[in-house]
Amino acid sequence: MDGSPAKIGPGMARKRQFGEKARDVVKAFTTKEGLVGDYDYAFLFKPNLPFMRKSRRAAPFFGLNDRLPVLLALLLGFQHALSMLAGIITPPIILAGQGGVNLNAEDAQYLVSTSLIVCGLLSAVQITRFHIYKTPYYLGTGLISVVGTSFTVIPVATGAFAQMYATGFCPTAADGTKLPCPRGYGALIATGTLCALLEILLSFTKPTLLKRIFPPLVTGPTVALIGISLIESGFQDWAGGSGACSQRPETGPNVVCPQVGAPHALPWGSAEYVGLGFSVFVTIIICERFGSPIMKSCAVVIGLLVGCIIAGSTGYFSHSGIDAAPAVSFIWVKTFPLSVYGPIVLPLLAVYIVLMMEAIGDITATCDVSRLEVEGKLFDSRIQGGVLADGMNGLLSGLLTITPLSTFAQNNGVIALTRCANRKAGFAACFFLLIMGIFSKFAAALVSIPSPVLGGMTTFLFSAVAVSGVRIISTVPFTRRNRFILTASLALGFGATLVPNWFQYVFTYNGSNASKKGFFNAITLVCETGFALTAFVAILLNLLLKEEIEDEALEVTANTVDDEADKEEWRRIEGGREGDGDVEKGGEGEKGGR
Repeated sequence: MDGSPAKIGPGMARKRQFGEKARDVVKAFTTKEGLVGDYDYAFLFKPNLPFMRKSRRAAPFFGLNDRLPVLLALLLGFQHALSMLAGIITPPIILAGQGGVNLNAEDAQYLVSTSLIVCGLLSAVQITRFHIYKTPYYLGTGLISVVGTSFTVIPVATGAFAQMYATGFCPTAADGTKLPCPRGYGALIATGTLCALLEILLSFTKPTLLKRIFPPLVTGPTVALIGISLIESGFQDWAGGSGACSQRPETGPNVVCPQVGAPHALPWGSAEYVGLGFSVFVTIIICERFGSPIMKSCAVVIGLLVGCIIAGSTGYFSHSGIDAAPAVSFIWVKTFPLSVYGPIVLPLLAVYIVLMMEAIGDITATCDVSRLEVEGKLFDSRIQGGVLADGMNGLLSGLLTITPLSTFAQNNGVIALTRCANRKAGFAACFFLLIMGIFSKFAAALVSIPSPVLGGMTTFLFSAVAVSGVRIISTVPFTRRNRFILTASLALGFGATLVPNWFQYVFTYNGSNASKKGFFNAITLVCETGFALTAFVAILLNLLLKEEIEDEALEVTANTVDDEADKEEWRRIEGGREGDGDVEKGGEGEKGGR
């Protein structure tokens, strides 16, 4: 097990001289061992077909600081980058689109490019791990802990944007059409930057205390509600789009999706759109069943590629945006007016609490698949450094014009599949993300993807978020107290998700006091955001309700609740088999007697 700290800071090991490092670099690029090594590259590309013989020899495991051939580092880094790609591009596309602030194609392309660049740069911070001078604290995990734009902010942002349009903060045309609102996007990233300070402060708290205040009983239903609330927008895109065309108006430019004059525009819910989304969804399933290890970890991107090929060949693509896009892009090529929007402060604070707990869970999983300790001082320092980097990334991302980031979990699957936890592969992934983001033609092509293709992919991704929440809930002992907390928090969360305007008419104040109106808007936004409501109720009840004595004695989880029933059924099956065997033996004896 490689338990080395992988840190920049004071340590007992002898520091390597510059000459030694230079010789290692030269050897890596000039020798066969350094460039290629003896790795079985066919393992990564061998499909899992029924008639193909499976190899019984396991691929070698590359630890955190093991020597890794350059070619393999680049190949596995590219695999990590592809596994992150869909998650990174989805939030900016949704928030810049008709379900968000309705930005023009040029601004949307900038946001996608910048998301890739920022995620590449800030992932490198997590992977490197810096020691904070003259303190016991660190910044980063020193693992392949990559970051991407968070899905958690989407339900808060879409609710806030709807409120901005309703209150006049964002402009609306005379016929009710929502106009581009860069001011609204600037308010989101500025408020997110301010709220990131909460996670930064919490990172200096002991991990054990954080887990006590925010246990799986709180984070599980919250994460599940985030995924469930997002599936609606994914399904709307699958059927044609999540904008005004989803209402199927009988007149106007939105009678078809995405709008009149667009290539191959059809009414929302048309069979062609549904089939296009299914081509993505089915491809993901086929890759999981028959794909090679590298295909399985990139199944979502492959599904997106297949959907784009079908859409392009049948006339759904418009290349005008790609032709108009500049060759290269970078951070701050475009900027947005910054302001603090009071009503989303409370929901964004809930977002950062969720991001912190996601980071703790993801870092623990990364340590596990990387064959590192998941307890002790070194592990606690990785948690502290990871949460601090997560909070700093949230603060920096807003200054870099991007919405809050989160630690990605899907890369743990890549580590487990490829048996490579080496940080060189993580740095290679950062390099490829930078390249993808700088060349903005790539981002322009992603923005041009038809909504049904994007919907087939995002529905799968959002469902994966919901399943992650269910998995967290399954680790909770199903005592009476815990069931009550889950029931009470999910009752309100499900209700607010299914009927999002249920709290819209509670406050009837129409006066001129802007602060009072903003306070009421904040309460309304929290109560209409299902996962935020669930999180606050679960935290409150978890602190108020004490564990009962009989509950403490009975710790039943989803993994053990059916154990006795399973054992009884198995005994019955075994008894049936023994009975059948006795009958057969008796029959043979009778035959012999005859």
